Amino acid sequence: MINVAVLDDIKAYIRVDDDDAQVQSLIDAADGYLVNAGAVKDEMNPLYLLAIKMLVSHWYDNREPIGNAQKLAFGLSDIITQLKYCYGGDADASG
Repeated sequence: MINVAVLDDIKAYIRVDDDDAQVQSLIDAADGYLVNAGAVKDEMNPLYLLAIKMLVSHWYDNREPIGNAQKLAFGLSDIITQLKYCYGGDADASG
């Protein structure tokens, strides 16, 4: 679980004043998503937090039946790749 200061920062990023439980559940899911994608979990890394914000924003804004949501922003894929290979992830990826 990410700390309260991060929760407040993400709520400001997605322009939500309340709904703490829903936002926290999306933060937890985004955190798991990034770890499963191979990203190195580092809550002090601004790039990691940006990826969390992007995922939470997308999921919060697209709460609709599966199959109707738009594809995640292309930039998120690049961020996950950097988090995976540039911050202590798969050491064999560099060659």
